[in-house]
Amino acid sequence: MSDSPFSFFASCAKSLEPLLAEELQQCGASDVRQTVAGVSFTGTLLEAYRAVMFSRMASRIILLLHEQLVPDADALYAAADSIDWTQHMSSRDSFAISAAGTTHNLRHTQFIAQRIKDAIVDQFRNSGQDRPDVSKQDPDLRIHAVIKKGRVSLGVDLVNGSLHRRGYRQEQGEAPMKETLAAALLIRADWPALMHKDNAIIVDPMCGAGTLLIEAALMALDVAPGLLRESQLSAWPHHDQSAAAVVRQEAEQRKQRGATWTGQALGSDHDLRSLGMARRNAERAGVWDHVEFSSTALQDLKLGQAPTLLITNPPYAERLGDEAQVMALYQALGDVIRREAMGAEVAVFTARPEWGKLIGIHSHKQYALFNGALPAKLLLFRVDDDSVYQNRKTAVAGSQLVTEDALDNGGQMLANRLRKNLKNTGRWARQQGHGCYRLYDADMPEYAFAIDVYTDMEGQMHIHMQEYKAPASVSDADAEQRRRQCVLAVQVVLQLPSQFISIKVRERQRGKQQYQPTREQGEDIVVQEGDARLIVNLERYLDTGLFLDHRPMRRYVHDHAAGKDVLNLFCYTGSVSVQAALGGARRTVSVDLSSTYLSWAQRNLALNELNLSSNELVEMDCLRYLQKCRQDFDLIFLDPPTFSNSKSTDNVLDIQRDHGELIELCMQRLRPQGLLIFSTNMRKFKLDPALAERFDIEPFSAASIDRDFARNNRIHQVWLLRALAV
Repeated sequence: MSDSPFSFFASCAKSLEPLLAEELQQCGASDVRQTVAGVSFTGTLLEAYRAVMFSRMASRIILLLHEQLVPDADALYAAADSIDWTQHMSSRDSFAISAAGTTHNLRHTQFIAQRIKDAIVDQFRNSGQDRPDVSKQDPDLRIHAVIKKGRVSLGVDLVNGSLHRRGYRQEQGEAPMKETLAAALLIRADWPALMHKDNAIIVDPMCGAGTLLIEAALMALDVAPGLLRESQLSAWPHHDQSAAAVVRQEAEQRKQRGATWTGQALGSDHDLRSLGMARRNAERAGVWDHVEFSSTALQDLKLGQAPTLLITNPPYAERLGDEAQVMALYQALGDVIRREAMGAEVAVFTARPEWGKLIGIHSHKQYALFNGALPAKLLLFRVDDDSVYQNRKTAVAGSQLVTEDALDNGGQMLANRLRKNLKNTGRWARQQGHGCYRLYDADMPEYAFAIDVYTDMEGQMHIHMQEYKAPASVSDADAEQRRRQCVLAVQVVLQLPSQFISIKVRERQRGKQQYQPTREQGEDIVVQEGDARLIVNLERYLDTGLFLDHRPMRRYVHDHAAGKDVLNLFCYTGSVSVQAALGGARRTVSVDLSSTYLSWAQRNLALNELNLSSNELVEMDCLRYLQKCRQDFDLIFLDPPTFSNSKSTDNVLDIQRDHGELIELCMQRLRPQGLLIFSTNMRKFKLDPALAERFDIEPFSAASIDRDFARNNRIHQVWLLRALAV
C-alpha cells in the first residue's frame, strides 16, 4: 500500500507555508500547493514518513480520506458516513476529532466535531461492533475535519502528537518560542548556508531557554527532528512499518555524517533560571558538546571574535510601563552588535519592528512572521560601516533611554502636538501657579487619551493617562499600537522614565475590569493647589483623588468661604473642604458614604494642619443625611455622581431623576443669604425647569472651565442657586 499515491495535508503555523513547501519537495512530494497554515501534497507513504521525520516546519501530517460539499448538518453526517471507518480504526482504539472552519449553517466547531463523531460511532454499532471511545487526551487516532468554502475535508493524523515538539523541551520559561518557529527564523537568516563555513559560530545574547541555539545545532549536525520525538505512528492500521524503518535509517545515516560539524553555538542571558533550562534542554537534545551557555548581561557581552550569525529574540514589553526598559535593551543590543559583531550576519526577531531602528543599523531584508497569533518580523542586518547609522537621535530620561526613532508617523505627530501644548498650556499653568493640569485631551481623535500632569512638592512631574473608549471600527491591534505610541510620545517629549507615567487602559469586554492600571497599588504623592496640599494616587483607583476640572470651583469656594459654615456633599477626598477651611471657613462638614474616601479626606485635612473639631467628617448616604440634618449652612457644595447603587445603602441614585429632591433638601438647609453650588458631569443632563420658579439660578459652567479644559467645555455643568429675593 506504501507505493500507492495518497493525498496529504501538512499543517504549520501561519507564515511558514513557503518553507514547509520547500521541505516537502525535498522529501519527494508531488503536486505541492500552499494554502493558509499548511501545504497540500501527494505522494506515497514513504514521502509522508520522510516529512514526518525531516520536516522542521510541519505541525501535523494528515492523510486525506474524503472531501465534499456540506450545506447542512445532514450533509456533514453523510460526508463522514461515506468513509468506512472500520477500515481506518478498530473498536478498541480511542479517537478524537479536531474541527476547524464554519459555514452559515454549521456555525460551531464543537457541533461539527459532534456530528462527525455520531457518524463514526453509528457506523461501528450498525456493523455489530463495539463503539470506540472518545479521548481528547492522547487518543490513538486523531481525525481532522476542515471546512473551507462550504466543503469539508476529512483525514487522519499519521503521528500521535504535534510534530513541533522535538522532545527536548520538557520545561519552558516565559514567552516560549516553538521549535518550528525557531527553525524558520534560522532558515530565513540563512543559517543552513552559514553553518558550513569553517568554524562557524552562532550567538544568541538573550537566549532564554536556548531554543534558537539548540535548533541551530540540530540543523548543523543534521539531526532530524523525528529522531528526537517520542511520538510514534498513530493507530491507523495501514501504516507501512518497513517504509518507516527505511526513513529512520536514512535519518541515522545523515546524523552520523553530520557529527563532524566543528562549529559552536554560544548563548548568554542574565536570567539564571532560564540558563538552567537551556543547559538541560541542550543535554536532552544531544547537542551539549556544541552549545555553551554563560550568565552574562547583554551590555557586558564579550565575544573575542565576530560570530558568523548573531540571532536573538529580545523580550517584549508585557506592560505599557515597561517599554522604556525594553527600548533601552534594543539600544544596548545595537551597541553590542557594533562592538562585537562587525562583519557578521545579524537577525533580530521582534513583535515591535519599529523598534528595530533603535539598534542603529540599517536592515537589508525583513520577513513577516507570526509568534503564535502575534504578528512579528525578522529583521536581517549585514553589519559593516555602510549599514551603521552615523547619527542616532537619543534623549536621556533619568536612567532610561527613550528615542524619537521609536515613534511611527502617527506617534511623531502626537509628539509634536504634545510639544505645542506643553509650550502653550504648560506655560499658562506655570504662570497661574498650577502644578496639576490637563496637557492633552484627545486633541487628535486617533489618540483618544486624557493626559494630565501632576507635579509633586519636590517639583517632580508625574503623568496620568486615561484612555477614552475607542470606536468599534478601531481594532484591538490598532488600539494597542496607538496606546503604545502615546506612551512613547509622552516619554520622548517630557523626557520621563516609565516609573513616572501611569496609564489606565480601557479594555474591551472585560465587564467590571474595564480599566487596567499599570501597577496595583502605586504610591501617594502630595501636590500643591493654591494654599492647599493634597494627596493624590495615580494608580490605585480609577480616579486620582483630585478632579482637575473642578479647580475653578475649589478656588471659588476658597475665595467665598471666609467666616462661613460649609457643607460638602459627596465630598470624595475632601479637597473642597480643605480649600474652604484654608479660605477661612468657620467650620466644614464633609459627607460621603465611602469610608475609603473619608479616610483620604481626613489625611488631606491633617496634611494641612486642619483639625477635625471644626472640620467634621460624616460617613452617611448624602440623601439620608439631608433628610435628617437640622443644621444650617452658608455654602453648600453638591457634586453627586451620575449614578450610584452602593451596597451600603438602599438608595439608588440617578442624578437626572433625583437632582430635584437633592436640590430642594439642600436649599432647606441654606441660610437666607446662603449659596448652593450644584455641579454634575453627566453630559446629557437637563436641569429641571421647575426649579427656576422656586430659586434664583445662575448658570456658571462657562466660568468654571479653566483654559486646560477649554477643548472639553462640557466636562461638567455648574449652577449657583440662591433663595429668591422677597
